[in-house]
Amino acid sequence: MANKTPLFDAHVALNGKMVDFFGWDMPLHYGSQMKEHETVRSAAGMFDVSHMTIVDILGPGARDYLRHLLANDVDKLKGCGQALYTAMLNDHAGIMDDLIVYFIDVNHYRLVVNSATREKDLAWINEQSHGFSVGIQERQEYAMVAVQGPQALEKVCQVLSPVKMDIAKTLSFFECAEAEGWFIARTGYTGEDGLEIVIPTTEVVDFWQQLLDVGVAPCGLGARDTLRLEAGLNLYGQDMDESVSPLNSNLNWTVAWEPQDRLFIGRASLELQKQKGVDRRLVGLVLEDKGVLRHGQKVMVEGLGEGEITSGTYSPTMGCAIALARIPKDAGKKVSVEIRGKLLTARVVKPPFVRNGKILVNEER
Repeated sequence: MANKTPLFDAHVALNGKMVDFFGWDMPLHYGSQMKEHETVRSAAGMFDVSHMTIVDILGPGARDYLRHLLANDVDKLKGCGQALYTAMLNDHAGIMDDLIVYFIDVNHYRLVVNSATREKDLAWINEQSHGFSVGIQERQEYAMVAVQGPQALEKVCQVLSPVKMDIAKTLSFFECAEAEGWFIARTGYTGEDGLEIVIPTTEVVDFWQQLLDVGVAPCGLGARDTLRLEAGLNLYGQDMDESVSPLNSNLNWTVAWEPQDRLFIGRASLELQKQKGVDRRLVGLVLEDKGVLRHGQKVMVEGLGEGEITSGTYSPTMGCAIALARIPKDAGKKVSVEIRGKLLTARVVKPPFVRNGKILVNEER
């Protein structure tokens, strides 16, 4: 039997099309995936992300432990209430998962990791904690709602208490704060402004209804996927996994090489890969012919061999097919994609495709 979030009944009442998502019953859409996508780009939409795994790292050794565990460096967080995106690597520099780490106080950091990798991640996080003065606590008593879009902050503030509202308004991008038992972060997975709010499970149904009452549209997994792909954000299990490193996953920027004496897990293998250079890179593709780009399609690079689309979709904002693809590193500006036995032309671009409602790559096709 699949797991259900505290909002399951609310999704059913809204006629959400429920699907199995890595063992969770989750809404794919509530009638129109396209409309949900466009609503987030133009107004505000909300997503039930209570299936995500929230893990608190507690104790005097939390900082040292996370500097060992993660490829990015939590010392970049210069004050409480800041957040950092990072990868968690294995000894061979393969990506175990990607996550956000939130700095709550000197003895308290919060990780939010993917639901699909929950058991693997928790086992790894606990295993690597040996020798550090830390406690590790999964917070299953919390639910999580992401409200995204240019009107997200305005809409959320309409339903928050005065204390929570005042705190939410002070947050800048990738900042967080606790207020009256809630945890509010200015983060998201859509390429739009917004908030991700961690809330006790006993309060989330009322909060969801209040957001509905002020006009925030419920959105499902389908829109979340097209939004994140337009924003050039990787999906774990497709665009990256343990077989690849940050260096061939367009995540070079998430690796903190300095100081050189920070021996994070996977560093030695990653340094060796950096010295040798990678033979493949993750790029964006814009299809110039009619068709739809999908995960697993072959990408032909003249004179250099083949690559593969890791994520592909029709972009509602751009009105064409887009993709992330891992291809030979020396590929030029044009490649061919094999779709139903035909080779169609695609342009190689640098992600993201869309951020804050604005198209960032040349629209000419």
